[in-house]
Amino acid sequence: MCFNIHKNNGVLMKGGLVVKDNALMNASYNLEVTEQRLILLAIISARETGKGITADSKLEIHASDYAKQFNVTKEGAYKALKEAVNNLFDRQFSFQEETSKGIGIVRSRWVSRIKYIDDSALLEITFAPDVVPLITRLEKHFTSYQINQVSGLTGKYAIRLYELLITWREVGKTPILKLADFRSQLGVEPNEYKAMNHFKSRVLEPSLQQINEKTDIKVKVEQHKNGRSISGFSFRFKQKPQPKVEQKTDPKRDPNTPDFFVEMTDAQRHLFAHKLSELPEVGSEYAEIGESAEDFTKRLADMLLEPKKFRMFYPLLEQLGFGSKKIQSAPIKQVDEPKFIELRNMQVNSLSFNMSRDKKFAHLKQENESPDDFMQRLRIMLKDPKQQLQFYDYVNAKK
Repeated sequence: MCFNIHKNNGVLMKGGLVVKDNALMNASYNLEVTEQRLILLAIISARETGKGITADSKLEIHASDYAKQFNVTKEGAYKALKEAVNNLFDRQFSFQEETSKGIGIVRSRWVSRIKYIDDSALLEITFAPDVVPLITRLEKHFTSYQINQVSGLTGKYAIRLYELLITWREVGKTPILKLADFRSQLGVEPNEYKAMNHFKSRVLEPSLQQINEKTDIKVKVEQHKNGRSISGFSFRFKQKPQPKVEQKTDPKRDPNTPDFFVEMTDAQRHLFAHKLSELPEVGSEYAEIGESAEDFTKRLADMLLEPKKFRMFYPLLEQLGFGSKKIQSAPIKQVDEPKFIELRNMQVNSLSFNMSRDKKFAHLKQENESPDDFMQRLRIMLKDPKQQLQFYDYVNAKK
């Protein structure tokens, strides 16, 4: 089975959606810029096949598509694809995997097979078995973004930092990232930039500058100390104002039918995704069996990034007030934003016990998992700042 990344007669879609499981977003790995870009193109290709992929699927990336997407010369694209044959095959990454027996660290290659065809300037990639579910399994926790947001980033650490930040897009800030973990997630080797002034000047500051200049978010960093030494960093960021799109319509068409794509801000997407998720006709048609309300809303928000799906939902969006002056001028925070809630051990024990016996959370229980093991796993999730967010409404109501 072989899939081609070409769209629109050989022109790669600029708005291609990169979707990764959060385990992959927070993984530790060290890839050069060209290697990260090739992985992103292959992820888009895997997702846009519409047929699903397996560990045997072959994904094709053409040099011309790489050149167009990242605004490099054809010669630069040829070189990137050629070098990837040797380099990308050797690259590894590690990520945390949670099972009924506990949390383990998995080490994996990115690809199990890679081939470059010189005459066609074509790279053929087969993802490793551990990677496939992390880029195709969307029923759990995942993060997505448009590839053009990182197309202008030329630093390998800038791309990784952007990905780490947007996993916290819904709350606009990160927890404190411990220095050792943060370095590992960025792909900084233990023997690189050991001195803090070198780490800041060679890794952190150039990455922040690129992200602030070339992506859709504006970031501020805060350093945290243990005594006199810096022990970690935290970040706050917000969406940049989106330029208004001049809307041109064909006078022969029904003016109520959108034949254009109106780019929504993140705040608008999540607000209207929340409203859509509460409509019975949307829930019955698009909600997946066992999917939580939180995950369904997040998936709808990502669907609104895609022009085709935006047009599909547009009549309902209009009914919900999208485009009205009232909505446009309303404050951004129209729904309670999920945030981490500090809980005492007694509260965690009580919540995890009740959740393990509540049918609302039955879809989280793993096959053959005992009630006690399930409760223990829920305790871990409630203490984790990122994982607890999916239970925000429940925890906030019960605390």
